[in-house]
Amino acid sequence: MNELFEDDGPAPQGNQPEYTVSELSGAVKRVIEGEFGLVRVRGEVGRVSRPASGHLYFDLKDDRSVIAAISWKGQVAKMQVRPEEGMEVVATGRMTTFPGQSKYQLIVDDVAPAGAGALMAMLEKRKAALGAEGLFDAGRKQLIPYLPKVIGVITSPSGAVIRDILHRLRDRFPRHVLIWPVAVQGQDCAAQVAAAIRGFNAIAPGGPIPRPDVLIVARGGGSLEDLWGFNEEIVVRAAAASDIPLISAVGHETDTTLIDYAADLRAPTPTAAAELAVPVRLELMATLDALGARLLRGTVQGVTARGQRLRDLARALPRLETLLATPRQRLDAGTSRLGAALGLAVARKRGGFDRIAGRVQPALLRGALARQRDLLQAREERLNRAMALRAERRRERLEALAGRLSPALARMLGDAGRKVSDGRRDLGRLAERLEAAPTVRLARLADRLEALDRTRLTLGYAQTLKRGYAVVRGDGAVVTGKAAAERASVLEIEFQDGRVSLGGRGTKRAKGDGGPEQGSLF
Repeated sequence: MNELFEDDGPAPQGNQPEYTVSELSGAVKRVIEGEFGLVRVRGEVGRVSRPASGHLYFDLKDDRSVIAAISWKGQVAKMQVRPEEGMEVVATGRMTTFPGQSKYQLIVDDVAPAGAGALMAMLEKRKAALGAEGLFDAGRKQLIPYLPKVIGVITSPSGAVIRDILHRLRDRFPRHVLIWPVAVQGQDCAAQVAAAIRGFNAIAPGGPIPRPDVLIVARGGGSLEDLWGFNEEIVVRAAAASDIPLISAVGHETDTTLIDYAADLRAPTPTAAAELAVPVRLELMATLDALGARLLRGTVQGVTARGQRLRDLARALPRLETLLATPRQRLDAGTSRLGAALGLAVARKRGGFDRIAGRVQPALLRGALARQRDLLQAREERLNRAMALRAERRRERLEALAGRLSPALARMLGDAGRKVSDGRRDLGRLAERLEAAPTVRLARLADRLEALDRTRLTLGYAQTLKRGYAVVRGDGAVVTGKAAAERASVLEIEFQDGRVSLGGRGTKRAKGDGGPEQGSLF
């Protein structure tokens, strides 16, 4: 009975070891990191989060599972393509655990799109989003200037693209070119290209650095991944916001990036961008000459046609004698009546004078003269007073102007003296430059002449003879073929150290004879 109520104590533990929570978590961490030290995981990007620390947190998932992934700040800066929600990617990294939450996660070193299809899908999605904002509308595009004075080029300074652009501009119409060097591939490409576009737009007109009239963003051909920097949103927004007209020349003719839609004009190649930026100078000059010739021919033809028209109209006019016959007859008739009319008019005027003279008396005339004299004296006095007053006012105004004139004259003389001094100083500098210019010019011409003479000696056939070659002449002319050598009566061979004459036709090889050719040496 006592055995039934006996305390048996703790149950036996067996031989399994005991772990603390931290020990077990550490063991699991070592196993997972040892087995999955470097893995590549393909999946769809789920939730994406980037806090202020700069680290990138996101999920990789398929239709059945989800793996938490994290990329540290330094790794994010090296990524060419950053994961976005909905992308299918291949993530490269290592598996580890997070003991604080009892979970495993993937530390991602690099992310690559899972094939071109994923990149194209992301590109179409971004294109639709930016297009919905109106960044690609045709109504906001600017016209490219017909003949820009300054052209800004945004490209790599070390590639063949900038040489092709400069060569094409030099051939068509030389212009002032400003180059903004940028990376055209890699992680820094998008930021540098956007900064270059904004930098050119920030140049103030009329400043020490000329503001470009048109911009060219150029890069050679490449794969979709190589050109991805020109699909970034920061580049597209910078191109759309540019106040300076922008030509996009990224890739070859079949390559299309989002900057092509935001630019004011797309060129199929960088060389074509230079052709679209400027016209052909020789064609403009030829057109101008043709238009001048047309203007001259038109002027001559117009003058000739109007002269012929004038002669035609002149033949249609009546003769001068016909036009003057009637007026001449009327003049003769008036002349015949003029003598009688003058006598009648004199008689009438004399009768009228006789009637008026009877009423005119000397006393009336003297009174009228006295009244006119008094009126004239009054007006004379008024005129004298007015003239004196006006002269006084003019004198006062002249004195005031004279007082102002003296300081102004002194200032003008001082300014003139300074200008004369500056002119003498500038003239002295120009005289020094003028004296030195002939010497410098002659030295340059002498150097060029010496270089041309060296080139002449290098390219001359005498140098070729020194390398073991010879010149064959037949009858005084250079022989270049067998037929000409056979026709020549005398052959002359020129070596580096002299000439040798041989017989011509007599040196032919006898047919059927396998021995050496027979000839004579002069």
